[in-house]
Amino acid sequence: MDFLILNGIKTYILAISNTQYPFETLKNSIKGECADDITYRRLYATDASAYREMPVAVVWPKDKQDIHAVIDFCRKHKLPVIPRGAGTSLAGQVVGNGLVVDISRHMKSIIEYRPEEKWIKVEPGVVRDELNAFTAADDLFFGPETSTSNRANIAGMVGNNSCGARSLIYGSTRDHCLEIDAILSDGSEVTFKPLTPDEFNSKCNQQNKEGEIYRQLKTALSDKLVQQKMQAQLPDPAIKRRNTGYAIDVLFNTSVFGKSDKPLNLSSLICGSEGTLAFITAVKLNLEPLPPAQNALVCVHTHSLDEAFRANLIALKYKPSSIELMDDQILELSKHNREQEKNRFFVKGNPKAILIVEFARDTMEEIETLAENMKKDMGQQGLGYSFPVIKGDDTKRVWDLRKAGLGILYNMPGDTKPVPVIEDTAVKPEVLPDYMADFSKLIDKHQLKCIYYAHIDTGELHLRPLLNLKDPADVEMYHTIALETAKLVKKHKGSLSGEHGDGRLRGEFIPMMVGDTLYNVFKELKSVWDPDALFNPHKITDTPPMNEQLRFKPGSPTRKIDTVFDFSGDGGILRSAEKCSGSGDCRKTQSMGGTMCPSFMATGDEKNSTRARANSLREILTNNTGDNPFDSKELFDVLDNCLMCKACKSECPSSVDVAKMKMEFLQHYYDAHGIPLRTRLIAYLPVFHKFGAVVPGIFNFFVKNKFTSAWIKRIIRFAPQRQIPQLSGQRFSKLIKTYIHNMQPDEKRGKIFLLKDEFTNYLDTNTGIAAIRFFTQLGYEVVIPKTKESARTWLSKGLIRTAKKIINTNIRSLKDIVSEETPLVGIEPSAILGFRDEYPDLADNDLKTAAKHLSQHAYMFEEFVAREIDAGRITKDDFTTEPLHIKFHGHCQQKAIAGTEATKKTLGCPENYEVEEIPSGCCGMAGSFGYEKEHYDLSMKIGEMVLFPEIRKATPETVIVASGTSCRCHIKDGTNTNVLHPAEVMLKALKKP
Repeated sequence: MDFLILNGIKTYILAISNTQYPFETLKNSIKGECADDITYRRLYATDASAYREMPVAVVWPKDKQDIHAVIDFCRKHKLPVIPRGAGTSLAGQVVGNGLVVDISRHMKSIIEYRPEEKWIKVEPGVVRDELNAFTAADDLFFGPETSTSNRANIAGMVGNNSCGARSLIYGSTRDHCLEIDAILSDGSEVTFKPLTPDEFNSKCNQQNKEGEIYRQLKTALSDKLVQQKMQAQLPDPAIKRRNTGYAIDVLFNTSVFGKSDKPLNLSSLICGSEGTLAFITAVKLNLEPLPPAQNALVCVHTHSLDEAFRANLIALKYKPSSIELMDDQILELSKHNREQEKNRFFVKGNPKAILIVEFARDTMEEIETLAENMKKDMGQQGLGYSFPVIKGDDTKRVWDLRKAGLGILYNMPGDTKPVPVIEDTAVKPEVLPDYMADFSKLIDKHQLKCIYYAHIDTGELHLRPLLNLKDPADVEMYHTIALETAKLVKKHKGSLSGEHGDGRLRGEFIPMMVGDTLYNVFKELKSVWDPDALFNPHKITDTPPMNEQLRFKPGSPTRKIDTVFDFSGDGGILRSAEKCSGSGDCRKTQSMGGTMCPSFMATGDEKNSTRARANSLREILTNNTGDNPFDSKELFDVLDNCLMCKACKSECPSSVDVAKMKMEFLQHYYDAHGIPLRTRLIAYLPVFHKFGAVVPGIFNFFVKNKFTSAWIKRIIRFAPQRQIPQLSGQRFSKLIKTYIHNMQPDEKRGKIFLLKDEFTNYLDTNTGIAAIRFFTQLGYEVVIPKTKESARTWLSKGLIRTAKKIINTNIRSLKDIVSEETPLVGIEPSAILGFRDEYPDLADNDLKTAAKHLSQHAYMFEEFVAREIDAGRITKDDFTTEPLHIKFHGHCQQKAIAGTEATKKTLGCPENYEVEEIPSGCCGMAGSFGYEKEHYDLSMKIGEMVLFPEIRKATPETVIVASGTSCRCHIKDGTNTNVLHPAEVMLKALKKP
C-alpha cells in the first residue's frame, strides 16, 4: 500500500531525511489515528519556485470535513499546514516543512451559480479556465487571467491575488472576490463578506477568534502613526498590481474608517495572503460580461527595449484591453520548441522586443481605425518598424506564444538560466521608462544579462537576470540583485510583488519595503489570526534569507552520467531533467485540450505529471550515490505510468522529453535487475512474429482461442480483457513482390522508398498494400528498401542498446539512397517518426550526419501526400466527388513530432470529404502499455476521457480514421468500432480508371 489513512484521508508520507519532523516521530504520533500501516513513498518538490524545502506529507481532502480533520491533526501535533493548488507559484509559496494539503484533486465543484446576479460560488480547487467554460453559455466570465489559467486553481489565484494579461481592464482577483468561506486556526468556520460600519462593530464585539481578528484590525488601522506610514511607505495606490505584504491599506480605504463608500471585506485581505491566515473552503466571485465580440492584436516590433517602453505609453492612450511584451531572447528560444515555433508566424525580422497590443470593440472597423491611428502616432515619434494586425483564430496562437514564456526560458542551454528573483516588480506605467533606465544601470554594473517580458501595460515587467544558481558566487549575486532592485522599486514608489507574491523569495525584503511600523502590524496580524504559526509559516513575515534552501546546493558539480542516448544538446541527462520549470503545463485537464500529460489527466495525481517525473529524475540521479544512479525502485514507480506518448517533448514549453529519459532509465534499471519476461517478449515481438508468420494459422489459433489466449495473457501479465493482435494471413514482405511487380506505373510522378515496418509486415498487411496501390495508381514508383525492424518495440521497453544496433544498421542501409527526390515514406507513425526522433540521438558518431539527413527526408504517409498536394502533383481531380464524413484521431508521436495538419490536408483533398479531428489527446494504448494488466484500467480511463465518447457519437456513415496500429486496436477494444488507416481511405477515394 502506498498511502496511509489519516482520519479517512489518503495521505502520502515522504521519505525525507532532512526534515525537522522525523518519520519515526510522525509515525508514532499518528499510530492511533491511522486505519492502515504506514509505508513511505518519496515525492519531490514539484513547483515552479527555486526552493527545495520539502513537505512531510501530501494529503488530498475531498471536502470541508477532511480539511477540519487535517487542521485538527496538525494543530495537535504542531505540524504546519501548507495549502496548495496547482503549485505554479514562483516565489516558494507552497514549499514548506509540513503537511501539504492539495485541494486540486477533489475540491473542484461548483457550489452555487446565479447568472442573473452575475456571481458564482466554487470550491477552492476549481480551475480558472474550466470555470469560464461553465459560465460561457450565459456570456459571463471571471476576468483575471494568469498565464497558467488552464491549470490555476481559484484558491491559488486568491492566495497570490493573481492578475494576468488583461488586468488593465479586469484588475486582480481581489477586485472580483465577493465572499470567502474559510477555517481559522482554532478550527472555527467563518465567512468573510462586505460589512457596513455597524456590521463591522458587531463583529468586533464577538468573543471568539473572528471577533479577535476584527478588533486587532480596528485597533491597528485606527492608529494615526500607522495611517501616516501607510500613505508614506506603501506602493502608489494608482498601481493596479501591488501585492507586497498584507493588504491593510485596502481595508483602511473603506466606509468603516470613513475613507470611501466601499464596505470593508476581509476577503480583500485573504487575497494575497498566501495561505498564511486561514484555509479557504469556498470562494464567491463576481462575473463580468464577455468581452466585445471583435478583437484583434497589433504586434508592434521595436528596435530597442527603450523604444518599447515609450511605445507602451502611446498604446495606452488608445484604451487597449491588454499590452504584453516579449523580448528578443524569448523569441529566439521559441524557435527550439516545435509547438511554439509554429506560433512565430507574425514575427517580422529580428525585433529587440514586440508589444502585443490587444483591442476589443464591437466592430472590426473600430479596431482597424484604432490600430491605424496608433501606428501613425508611433511612427511620428519614430517608434516601431512593423505593425502586423492579427485577427481571428490566429490571435490564440500569439497568446499561446506569450503564455509559454516561462517554460520557454528553461530551454536555454547550460546551467545559467533566467531566474525568478525580481520578475514581479510593478511601478506606474508613466515612471516605467525611468525605472527601467535605473534598472539597466544596475544590470550593467553587475555585468549581467536580463530577459524582459509580460505585463508592460500596468508597469509590471517580468525581469529575469541570467544566473547560475549552482555557482556560490551567483547565489550571492541572486541576493544582491534582489536587494538592490528592492531599493529601486521603493525609490519609484512601486511594489516589489505585483502578482507573484512574496513567498520565500521576497518576504525577507518586506521590512525594508514597508518600514518597521507596518511590518510590526503585519506580524501582529499574523499572530492574532494564527498564534501557533499553523498556516504556511515563514511567508510574508519571519521569512528566512531568500537564497537559503535553494533547489541546488551551491558549489556542487552537476553529476556526469554515462548514457546510451545522446543528451549532449542539453549537457547530459541531468540537465535534461533540470529543464523542467515547474510551470505545470502538464497539469491541465482533458477539457483544456492537448495531449500532455494523459496519465495526469486521467488520475489528477501529481505523481503522474511530467513535472513530478522530471523532478524525481533530477533528485534521484543527483543523490543516488551508487555506481548505477538509475538503480531506484522509487524512480521506477514514478515513471511507471508514463505512456511515453512524447507529448511533453512538444507541449512542455521547456521541451522536457520524459519519454526519452524513461527509455534511458529502463535500460540501466534492467542492467541492475534483469529484463522481465514480459518486457523481453514485447521488445522481441518482431522476432516472434517472424517465426509465427511461417504458419500464421497456428499462431492465431493460440492467441484467439479462449483457453490458450487466457493462459498466454496470464503468463505475460496481459489484461484478460484485451484481444492479442492476430497475424495477417500473409506477411507484407511476401505480397509486395507481386504487387510492386504488377503495379509499377508507365509514367512516373516520382519515386519513393516505402518503409517495411514490423507492424505493417506482420499485423496490418492490408494497410501496406493499400499504400502501394495508392501510390502506384497515381504514378509513383514504389521501392521497398532492405532494412531491419524500425526498433520501435525495443525503444518502447527501454532496451535501447539493442535498438541502437538496429538503428545504426538501418542508417547505413538508407543513407545513400534516401533524399529529397527519393524520400522514405512510412505507414506506422511510431516507426517512421523514429527516424526524426530517436535515430539521431542513438546514431554512432560517424553516422550522426547521415541520421540527420535521413530525419529530414522521412515522411509519414499523410505527410508525403500533403507535400505532393502542395507541389501540385496530387490534386482533387485525382479523387472522387462523393461525399464522406471522417473523424480522425491523431497518433501521439505524430502530434509531438510532426503534427496532424498533414493528415487533415490529405484526408480533405477529395472535394467533398469533410474531416473532423477528434480533440482526443492520447488514446491510452501507447504500444503495449494498455495491454499490460496493471495499466489496463488507466488505459481505458484515458480512452474514455474524450476519444471513446466522440466515436460513439459518430453516425454509422462516418468513417473513423487513425494512423497508429495501437490506436486502432484500442478503439476497437473500447468501442467495437472498425478503424481505417489514411492509406485505406485515400485508396478508396481514387477515381476509378
